[in-house]
Amino acid sequence: MFQGSMVALVTPMYPDGRLDWESLDRLVEFHIESGTDAIVAMGTTGESATLNEKEHCEVVQRVIKRADGRIPVIAGTGANSTQEAIDLTRCAREQGADAALLVTPYYNKPTQEGLYLHYKAVAEAVDIQQILYNVPGRTACDMLPETIGRLSKITNIIGVKEATGDLGRIEPIRQQSEDDFEIYSGDDSTCTDFILQGGHGTISVTANIAPRQMHEMCLAAMAGDGERAHALNESLKPLHRDLFLESNPIPVKWGLFEMGMIAEGIRLPLTSLSEKYRSVIREAIASAKENR
Repeated sequence: MFQGSMVALVTPMYPDGRLDWESLDRLVEFHIESGTDAIVAMGTTGESATLNEKEHCEVVQRVIKRADGRIPVIAGTGANSTQEAIDLTRCAREQGADAALLVTPYYNKPTQEGLYLHYKAVAEAVDIQQILYNVPGRTACDMLPETIGRLSKITNIIGVKEATGDLGRIEPIRQQSEDDFEIYSGDDSTCTDFILQGGHGTISVTANIAPRQMHEMCLAAMAGDGERAHALNESLKPLHRDLFLESNPIPVKWGLFEMGMIAEGIRLPLTSLSEKYRSVIREAIASAKENR
């Protein structure tokens, strides 16, 4: 399946909001060279909410083409409309994505039964491996362990990205899910302990800035080497914390701009990082580099 450090890739843009394809290619190469274990294109960090369906599919297609089978590509295809989620997931399959990541429907606050039927409908409509994505801090919708367990019985639903930051969720999800169901962290600040407690990896914002360090930390944690994993994670803690000083992906996109990787482009209603936080992000990047 998918394990280790999986980057929630940003979508590079020019200052006028146009998509920057050359920078996107450069980022894919950066992650392959740095040992990133998989790329998640068009997730929350990829500004999926501000791209139209055509652009969404084009970004997924470009990442898959550039990756050229050298690294797995997981396409973010979630939506708060079940039919839209089906359409985006079908596009991902047609482009050759290795899996799809589907966030819980946001804003309309479905019941647990509604969540079950939503994901069941997408899984039955599109024959591609699918990963659930629970992030109630953004969606106002919490998918409970028992619902995850029910969904794990559907053959092509293979895992969940659990982004509550609550390590206590791991065991009930594991107990109620199929034996081969995978559990990924969606919270950088707790991902080391998440993996050490049985998680299979992390879908990471920090990995955009420090891919090599995140890959090595995940390797150590998956091997059960808590001492080394925590030591590697120590220099990443400022990034884990400071990349959320403003709404993701504002800080991480500015950090990549500061590193010369992308232009300073982001789409409204998001804006460029506030001046008062820029020195903080510079220091966090420096902290990670010191232990590269």
